[in-house]
Amino acid sequence: MSDNDISRRRLLGTVGAAGATGLVLGGAAGYAATGGDPATALTTVGSASVPFHGAHQAGITDPLQARGHLVAFDLAPGAGRKEAAALMRRWSSTAARLMAGEPAGSGDTGVALDAGPSSLTITFGFGRSFFDRTGLAARRPVELDPLPPFSADQLDARRSNGDLWVQIGADDALVAFHALRTVQKDAGTAARVRWQMNGFNRSPGATARPMTARNLMGQIDGTGNPKPSEPDFDSRVFVPSDGQHAWMAGGSYAVVRRIRMLLDDWEKLSLKDQELVIGRRKSDGAPLTGGSETTEPDLDKFGPDGTLVIPDNAHARISAPEQNAGAAMLRRPFSYHDGMAADGTPDAGLLFVCWQADPLKGFVPVQRKLDRGDALSTFIRHEASGLFAVPGGPRPGEYVGQRLLEQ
Repeated sequence: MSDNDISRRRLLGTVGAAGATGLVLGGAAGYAATGGDPATALTTVGSASVPFHGAHQAGITDPLQARGHLVAFDLAPGAGRKEAAALMRRWSSTAARLMAGEPAGSGDTGVALDAGPSSLTITFGFGRSFFDRTGLAARRPVELDPLPPFSADQLDARRSNGDLWVQIGADDALVAFHALRTVQKDAGTAARVRWQMNGFNRSPGATARPMTARNLMGQIDGTGNPKPSEPDFDSRVFVPSDGQHAWMAGGSYAVVRRIRMLLDDWEKLSLKDQELVIGRRKSDGAPLTGGSETTEPDLDKFGPDGTLVIPDNAHARISAPEQNAGAAMLRRPFSYHDGMAADGTPDAGLLFVCWQADPLKGFVPVQRKLDRGDALSTFIRHEASGLFAVPGGPRPGEYVGQRLLEQ
C-alpha cells in the first residue's frame, strides 16, 4: 500500500469531523427526504470515529451500529498467560488502528481500503474458563460464576461461552468484516474460533430522525434502557474503582444470548394480541396506558372491563425495573438472520447483549422473573449463552487486560 493510499484513507476518516454531529442528526435526514448527493451522506457516516483509549472500552455506551459480529475464541492447547498477553497486545494494537480508520498493518487485506472508520468499535472480554487456562483463577471475579439454568433455555454448548470474546460493530458492512477478519488472523496459533455470529441494525439516516431500534418482531426495543444522564447509570453499568478486583475498574459484564424468534407463530397474532403480549403499542412504543414511548407505564391502571390495561404477564410489566427491585441492564443487541429451514421457517432473532456492573443484580433476577411468566416466552427460544468480564478501557500505551495479565 502506498503512502498516497494511506493518506487518502486518513482523509476520508476525518472529512467533516468538525460538524459530524450536526450532519448525522440533520444532514442525513435531509438526504433521506430530498435524495441529495449520496457521496455526502455516505462520507458523513464513514467519517465518524470512536476512540480506542478511555475509562471504558468502546462498544458499550456508543450508539447501535448497522453491522455487528460477535466471536468467541478458545486459547489453543498449551497456550497460557504469556500467549494470552501477547495476543491481547496484538489485538489492542490492531483495534486502535482500525478504529482510527487506518490500515491494520503490513498484512492488511484492503477490504476497507476506501472507507473511513464508520463508527467501528472492537470490544474484548474474558470468559470464566480464561482464568483457568492462564493460571489466574484466584483473580476471577465471583460475577463470572455460571448463569443459572432457565426453563426456556435450549442452549447449544458449541455456540456458548469461550475463553475470549470479541464484539465488533460498524456502520459499514465491509469495515465490520475487515475488523472480524483481521482479529481472526491476529489470533494466529494462540487461539482458535469457538463460535461466531453476525448481526445488523437499522442504518444511520434510514429514518427521518434518530429513533429507538425495532427488532425483527417489529417492536421498538430498548425504550427502558438506563440513560447515561441518570445519576445511577455508572453504578448500574460499570465496575467501581474501589471494587475487589482493581483490574476490572471501569469495566462491565456482558451477558450474550442468541435468542431465536418464532416469527411464524408471532406473525399469526393480531396486532392487538401482539401489543398485549408486549404491553406497548407497536406503532410508536408507547405503553398501552397512554402517552409516548418515553411515558412511564401505569402498571396499576384498569380498563373499563376491570382488567389491567397492561396484562400481568406482559413483557413490559415483568421486565420493568420497579418490578425487579430496581434491577437494570444496558441492552445493546443486534438482530440476526441465518437463513431459512427447508419448511421456510426463518432462523432469525436477536443477538442479545446486555451490560451491567454485576450480572447477579442485573440480568439474572430479571431473567428469572421473565422465565416464570413472560407472555413473550412462547415466541422466543434461547439457543446460546455466554458471560464475559470486559475490563475497563486501556490507557495510552496499554493493551486491554494488561492490568490483569501483568500484575
